[in-house]
Amino acid sequence: MIIREIQEKDNQNMEAIIKQSLESVNLNIPGTAYFDPYLGKLTSYYDTQPQASYWVAVNDEDEAVGGVGIGPFVNHEGIGELQKLYLAPEAQGKGIAKKLMNIALEFASKHYTHCYLETFESLFQANHLYEKYGFKKLEQPLSGSEHNACDTWYIKEL
Repeated sequence: MIIREIQEKDNQNMEAIIKQSLESVNLNIPGTAYFDPYLGKLTSYYDTQPQASYWVAVNDEDEAVGGVGIGPFVNHEGIGELQKLYLAPEAQGKGIAKKLMNIALEFASKHYTHCYLETFESLFQANHLYEKYGFKKLEQPLSGSEHNACDTWYIKEL
């Protein structure tokens, strides 16, 4: 499994992976990444954001099977946000999420003092991963959140 920066050809796969992942846990609701207007255009979105990048894990056919992004968190200087960590079912349970997290957090540590993320309490495996990486649970979201359906928030000092 190779991890590289997202390319235009990966946009459609990543949009499908994110939507299918959210549908599989009944989180295809307003206020989640499912309805992000740039979801099918991740390449151009991350290209226009300062101190931001998105990486994909690709299979032997160079097809994206998962990804993660880091970008600035609006109106909070020094805080980057871990964004859109999703894997296709066939990529789960193989340590790929850990590899993606390592790359994302290494990048974040060069540009930010903290890393923030928003998720759902029901996503037990994801939350376990975040806690394993030293993220601390918050009581409420930081101001400026776009994903108002999320019910769990974490932050990590970098």
